[in-house]
Amino acid sequence: MERLEFLKNQGIREELQRGVEEFRRAYSGQQTEPDRVQKPEVLFFGREILEMAIAALLEGENLLLTGEKATGKNVLAETLAWIFERPAYTVSFHVNMGSAELIGTDTFRNNEVTLREGSVSRCARAGGFGILDEINMAKNDAVSVLHAMLDDRRIIDVPGYDRILLHPAARFIGTMNYGYAGTRELNEALVSRFLVIDMPMQNEETLGYLMDTMFPGMKKEAKKAFVGLYLDLQKKAEQAEISTKALDLRGLIGALRTVRAGLSPWQAVKMGIVNKCFDIYEREIVQDAAMTRIPLDWSKGDVF
Repeated sequence: MERLEFLKNQGIREELQRGVEEFRRAYSGQQTEPDRVQKPEVLFFGREILEMAIAALLEGENLLLTGEKATGKNVLAETLAWIFERPAYTVSFHVNMGSAELIGTDTFRNNEVTLREGSVSRCARAGGFGILDEINMAKNDAVSVLHAMLDDRRIIDVPGYDRILLHPAARFIGTMNYGYAGTRELNEALVSRFLVIDMPMQNEETLGYLMDTMFPGMKKEAKKAFVGLYLDLQKKAEQAEISTKALDLRGLIGALRTVRAGLSPWQAVKMGIVNKCFDIYEREIVQDAAMTRIPLDWSKGDVF
């Protein structure tokens, strides 16, 4: 009921709502790790993006979420797993990750060699939603595993063991940021196995929703100030005045949490945003932007 109410409040078209309900009924109880079915702390806000993602997943497609930093890619992926009531398995790719980490490795148990399954193979068996985080960091060894898994074959070949057939409810959602150290272009064969959603930048509406969700007791003036600060920094980053280091939504949320704990707003902003810039010139620009929005004499009572 809570999931359906969320979809209604987002304005999701009725045929998609019915599709989600039918999907959930069809695979109800068919999961081996129900503790992984959890509601995210923050749910994704955005009707158009949600409709595109839901339609793709209902038709058995996999998704690739692309875009700049702090556009809500992981929040969307976790929200989709919750909406469809499927266990979520997150794989964070890095330059040293190979096929063994995805499929599993040999281990000695009960006096015999058995397979200790990796996150991807566990997700495939349980019919979960696999979140392939920073997929453009995957090296060739790991990518080779993804090819057969993501196309119509829907299998994982485990050397020395039986093939793993993907559960019909299993879906995979890749996320990638542009220009991070260690990333590279995805090859054409891998991209063809996804439907791609380019995530839009944050705006006043989405940031306001985030503040209302995470900090319901926040005062209107303070919310306007913190949202305005983030949008100011986002604009400066777009115009190449600063790097994206200070454009840190996690840092902004962390700063507000410390204010809620009793820290002064200015000290919190320095920790969460300003001090993320290690270049002196850039830090001065960010600090000036913060000072225009967050008064130095503000206290916790001015925010909450």
